[in-house]
Amino acid sequence: MAEVVDKLKDYDIKKEGEAEILLHKKNSVFFNPVQVHNRDMSIAVLRTFVAKRKEEHEALVDKRNTSHKKNKQSETSSQNGEDASTGQQDEMDVVCEKELNKAEDQIDDLSKEATEPSWKVTRELKPPLVLEALAATGLRSLRYAREVEGLGKVVALDNDKASIEDCKRNIKFNGASATSKVEAYLVDARIHMLTHPKEFDVVDLDPYGSPSIFLDSAVQAVADGGLLMCTATDLAVLCGTNGEVCYAKYGSFPTKGKYCHEMALRILLASIESHANRYKRYIVPVLSVFMDFYIRVFVRVFTSASEIKNTPLKLSYIYQCVGCDSFHLQCLARTVQKKNNGVKHAPAIGPVVPQECSDCGKKFNVGGPIWSAPIHDQDWVLSTLTGVKSMKDRYPAYDKITSVLNTMSEELHDVPLFFSLHNIAGTVKCTSPSLVMFRSAVLNAGYRISSTHVNPLGIKSDAPWDVIWDIMRCWVKNHPIKEQPRDSPGTVILSKSPKLEANFSRAVAALSKAQTNKIKRFLPNPERHWGPKVRAGRKITSKHVSLLGPDAIKGAVNGGDCQKEGNGAEPDSTASEPEGIKDVEDEPSNKRQKTSDGEPASEP
Repeated sequence: MAEVVDKLKDYDIKKEGEAEILLHKKNSVFFNPVQVHNRDMSIAVLRTFVAKRKEEHEALVDKRNTSHKKNKQSETSSQNGEDASTGQQDEMDVVCEKELNKAEDQIDDLSKEATEPSWKVTRELKPPLVLEALAATGLRSLRYAREVEGLGKVVALDNDKASIEDCKRNIKFNGASATSKVEAYLVDARIHMLTHPKEFDVVDLDPYGSPSIFLDSAVQAVADGGLLMCTATDLAVLCGTNGEVCYAKYGSFPTKGKYCHEMALRILLASIESHANRYKRYIVPVLSVFMDFYIRVFVRVFTSASEIKNTPLKLSYIYQCVGCDSFHLQCLARTVQKKNNGVKHAPAIGPVVPQECSDCGKKFNVGGPIWSAPIHDQDWVLSTLTGVKSMKDRYPAYDKITSVLNTMSEELHDVPLFFSLHNIAGTVKCTSPSLVMFRSAVLNAGYRISSTHVNPLGIKSDAPWDVIWDIMRCWVKNHPIKEQPRDSPGTVILSKSPKLEANFSRAVAALSKAQTNKIKRFLPNPERHWGPKVRAGRKITSKHVSLLGPDAIKGAVNGGDCQKEGNGAEPDSTASEPEGIKDVEDEPSNKRQKTSDGEPASEP
């Protein structure tokens, strides 16, 4: 016993869900407790996938059995028709015929008994095989194996020797339930996925930074109808700060706007679709989410050479006005009806906007292409939410993921991107109407409107921009503003007379179901410095104070528990920056820092 205690003195035991891991007190293997939201959401979707996969298999079995039964009945009826059409036979012929039919029936019965299992029961549904491409401590794989019922083998990969050693240690630490299901290998995930095409029912990509280098091999490793789960934390790239880098990694150029985090989701989906199309495959997004400081998408992958022809219909360029908040989407292609009632694809007719913005007279920036088809499957979102609520005690981050799923369930899934009510009010320099009043005005005008899970002030609507600005013109008439410069976008917008008389009387659906039931939709971070952490093995220096807080830096200076402090395991106090912090040895300037891969969401 003393030997065991002595071996464990250099490790901390971290428990999350039903899994426990041994974490070395040095920052040798990356672990971020903030990602509990990510792991809980993944487990929730994975449980839905297992259930949906079983339902689809049973439906396929029933369909095949029904089809075979109809074929048998048609064969029997045709035989009976032939027998009825035969002429009268003499007595001896009738007796012979009966004996012959009896013998044939017996043969048919034996044949039917022999062949019945082959058509009545299709191939047995095997438990889904899961691959985690970047395992690190192995916590995610362990939670999948221990918490998701009906899973088969879970394969954990990493090309870092220390990570795989930790992963194998943690597998043993979790006992027989883990060792019987989880396997860990020291290998480059890209090579492993390329050499195992269509083998895994679930592939999980959760890299430190961009997943772009793994996408090509990942879409090949997923089985038909399988699930690809992918995280991206490089939001500084995806949200418009480094457009040229985004184009190099994802093949899309971002535009700046309040919708930037949803645009990041759509850029990632477009990139995955592009990689899949090269192998005659396509994706169907079931759930796409922005949480904390990262985005995560869940897509199913299918193979169909004909279906990939529809990909241009799911992609669009975006025109963003540089003066006001209006934006417009230009689809890449359109469908044309053939004479034989067939459909062919042709280039889209454009542009959808004039050279100058019709609202404020400014120019447009062009971005994209982005995924403009739905990013959620409403049935999957509701099924996942129902499943989470039924297993409340098994989700450490229950409050967070239910708040996100509730908001996602109320989104307009067929409306790409959103705008901010405060931003459009800021454009015309007026006080902002309440959200209820604005929603009522849009609903009373005959259009749909909803919130978005990405931003508490974000609004999705199918109302055109001339209607949105007419509502704001009517609002400013009742709430006068100070005179603004003549060339400002707000002045140009307000100089036009509204064609629509806005009705701000409260509409029935002005509040969503979640708001009516007072369900919390946007939760604050549970503690300070809740966000990305320092890469494993990197020395904690004064540069990381914005990520970790002064207490973590103080611990690093004094040779304390860097892992515990660096990963934000303890809430940060309001202590001032410790003296002597400047004496910490800085890293070489040529070593790239990843402190700008996205900032925590500023939710109220």
